[in-house]
Amino acid sequence: MVKEVRLKKSKKNFSSFTLKEAMKQLHITDLYAWEINAPSLQPSDFFQQRLKRLEAFDLQSYERSKELLIDAFCEEAIQTFSRLKIWKGAGLEGENTIGSADYLIAERKRYLEAPLLCIVEAKKDDFEQGLAQCLVEMQACQWQNAQIDQAIDILGIVTNGSLWQFYKLLVSGQVYETLPYGLNDLPAILGALHFVFQECEQNLN
Repeated sequence: MVKEVRLKKSKKNFSSFTLKEAMKQLHITDLYAWEINAPSLQPSDFFQQRLKRLEAFDLQSYERSKELLIDAFCEEAIQTFSRLKIWKGAGLEGENTIGSADYLIAERKRYLEAPLLCIVEAKKDDFEQGLAQCLVEMQACQWQNAQIDQAIDILGIVTNGSLWQFYKLLVSGQVYETLPYGLNDLPAILGALHFVFQECEQNLN
């Protein structure tokens, strides 16, 4: 008697998606304009000193070096949100996708679990590839949340440290995006980040 072996379909890695494939994965054909109406946030003296010290590092050539700048921004904006925690390089799995997230924001605990709230994708300069990964990672977060009956909007960020672009995946499936924020306006970036983290904390309720 010959046993039938059912081969389990392997899940596709986030980093292997093109933008076209990612949009098809989410069943969307376009993104909607999103304007974050949030007040600017003045950088603290500590943050400005840290940016000054980071001038000793190469912040342009590699993704890993750009993460130093991203770390500084996230640290500055999240400090007032006691219920949130950032995991770097955390494993993430969707219904048919898998990989690791550069930054994943969830509830502050000793361990990571759903509800997952926000994804930050760090890319050297390829924002199209960054968006592709961000989209499928947001979808994976939404799928993880559905496993515990949590239906909330998922937020996403694509950045190279110098430019920041913000995204929102609604429960209904539409995706919204902002225009890029640049380093020439630090308070605007920090204000937008603060708004995103505020939305994350509210979603825990």
